[in-house]
Formats: sequence, structure tokens, C-alpha cells
Amino acid sequence: MPISTLPLLSGLPALLAAAPLLGWLGGPRRFDGQVGLITGAGSGIGRACALELARRGASVALVGRRRDRLDGVAAEIAALGGRALAVPADVTDHAGLQRAVNEAAGALGGLHFALANAGGGVNGALEKVSIDHWRRQLDLNVLGLVSTAQACLPHLRATGGRLGLVGSVMAYVHLPNSGPYAASKAAVRAIGGCLRLELRGSGVSCTTLHPGFVESEIGQVDNDGVYDPSRPDPRPQGLMWTGDRAARAMLDAMHDRRGDYVFTGHGKLAALLGRTAPALSEAVVGLAGARAKVRK
Repeated sequence: MPISTLPLLSGLPALLAAAPLLGWLGGPRRFDGQVGLITGAGSGIGRACALELARRGASVALVGRRRDRLDGVAAEIAALGGRALAVPADVTDHAGLQRAVNEAAGALGGLHFALANAGGGVNGALEKVSIDHWRRQLDLNVLGLVSTAQACLPHLRATGGRLGLVGSVMAYVHLPNSGPYAASKAAVRAIGGCLRLELRGSGVSCTTLHPGFVESEIGQVDNDGVYDPSRPDPRPQGLMWTGDRAARAMLDAMHDRRGDYVFTGHGKLAALLGRTAPALSEAVVGLAGARAKVRK
């Protein structure tokens, strides 16, 4: 080791002590003493984010339709030594969701963090997907997300908090038989962009999160919202991120008050192609589809 580097090492202990606070060593960004609310918290990405948020020191309000699932996540958080409140609500019921958010903020002492995560997928050829299924998709993924933001923002304004909107790489990429889902996530991206401008100077940040493939139940839920665990997940398992890994990336992005945040390696590549070379993106998708048909 060159002698010239030794003076730099004399300050290393202090640097190492400060690094976790600054995130220099890749440590988790903390939410100590804060209160977070997550919709769709009973499973998948929502559950993973709730557990990770609790690990990072926050109290967590768990919002979802299935009370048994929420109670299970609350028990997991309690086992970690954290604090959680299960607040059943359906994001497509605006009045009910508003009551749930107000109840959670009142019981836990405000709201510093909100993640509009609840959603689902409707898929099929555009000519064949019923208008009722289109409405269900937009009610859940778009209007449910808007309803969550509207219910949470007054509380977040009071604390200078953080709002997260869960979109998808599908906002950037076109695939066959995915029109309803892709359209809903493109809307989420647009909503996030508009909201960031509207929130400037308020102290509240809005992070729109665009994951690629992440472990969840979405691939085993049909267009009517019926979950069947025996249904094969059609998504490529080799590209799948775990929920825990996704949660860490999402919470770090929200902590840092990022804007649009695309994650997973394949997701970043797909979004880049969709933004900068859409014709090439469609050609790649078409080639992949042709190869899949040959394999069948």
C-alpha cells in the first residue's frame, strides 16, 4: 500500500460510522418513528413492502380486501417486534377507503408514507376482452390508485411525506394480449408525472415505481379477480425477482424521493427500448412470440 494513502485511512472509522446514515454502503434507508400505509398489503409486493417497512422502523397500516390476509401480515410484523394495524378496505370504494385511511392515521399518529400498490391484471386480445373487464381493470389499477392518493395526500402534506404509485414496465412496452393491463399502467405513469408537478413546493414527493417481473399472485388471478393457486403462472420464472428484493428497491427509491423508477435488469432494458427504439422493441417482442409458438 502506498504511504501516500495512509492519511486518508486515518478518517476511515468516522466515515464508516457515518456511511449507514448516508446510504453510502448500500444499507437500508430508515423510516424510524414514521407511519406508512400500503394498499394490497395482504400478499405479493404489498406484503413484502409492509414487512420491509416494519424492519426499517415504521409502524404500518395494512389495507386490503381480505381481513385474514391482513391479520396474517400484521402477525408477521408483530413477530419482528414491529407495530401494524389491519384496516380492511377496497380501493374501488372511495368512501370506504377514505374512512380506512383516516382511521389508520388517527390510530397510528399521522401518515408519512403511502404506497398505492393494490392492483391486478386483465389480459386478452383487444377484440375479445369484454367492456366489463376493461372497466374492472381501470377501476382497480387507475381509479383505485387515484382514490388512494386523494385519501392519503392531506395526511402526507401535514408531514412532508412520501407517496408511491405502483406502475409497471408495461407502461413502456407493448405486448400482445395485454392491452387493458398495459393501458392501466401507462395511465399510472402519466398520473405520477402530473402529480409530481402539482406537488412541487408542498414537501410531498411522488415516486412512480415500474417493476419488471416480481413474485406475486397476479399470474394466477383471472380476469374476474378469482385467484387459483393451481393455475400456472405464465410469466418467465427465470427473470422473476423475489418480493423481498423488490421491496428493498422500492423503499430505497421512495426514501430518496425519486421520480419515475424502473427496476429489475430486464425491466430497465425493456423500458429503454420502449422509450428510445419502439420499432426495435416491437420486433424483439414479435420474434420472441414466434419462437414461443415454435416451441409449442
